Amino acid sequence: MRNTFQFKAAAVLLFALLVSSFAFAQQKPASPRDSVSVKVAGSTITINYGSPSVKGRKVFGELEAYGKVWRTGANEATVFTTTKDIKVEGKTLPAGTYGFFAIPTETTWTIIFNKVAKQWGAFKYDESKDALRVTVKPVAAAMSERLVYKINAKGFSLNWDKLSVPVSVK
Repeated sequence: MRNTFQFKAAAVLLFALLVSSFAFAQQKPASPRDSVSVKVAGSTITINYGSPSVKGRKVFGELEAYGKVWRTGANEATVFTTTKDIKVEGKTLPAGTYGFFAIPTETTWTIIFNKVAKQWGAFKYDESKDALRVTVKPVAAAMSERLVYKINAKGFSLNWDKLSVPVSVK
């Protein structure tokens, strides 16, 4: 009788563990990975990034501090790939895969293509490994709850909260 009770208790516990682990496995990450890939200026440009949400926070100037290097996404650093040499804001970026960072301010952003593509966040970012830096101006935009990158014939933009950061590519 005692063994039957222990067996039933163990079976119920095992079932509960299986159900809870399945439930946790179904939860979506807070900042899921996303990517966009389009042909621009004869090159295929791909941007792979973590897509965080605003969630009622003040993003620029608080969550993402002005004047500090930001990974332009969440979790792993954003990765930018171009299959051919391109001109970014008039400056040459050789074909390759780069870590994509930015230094936002209220009026201008420094856009950074770093030779170390695979990094966690910006914790080990090394300015000496930058392949290219350009300066762009952010513009006001419609609210975007999730961070999204868009690519078109003129280049690409980072869109999040009520801001769009356009970067020209030729």
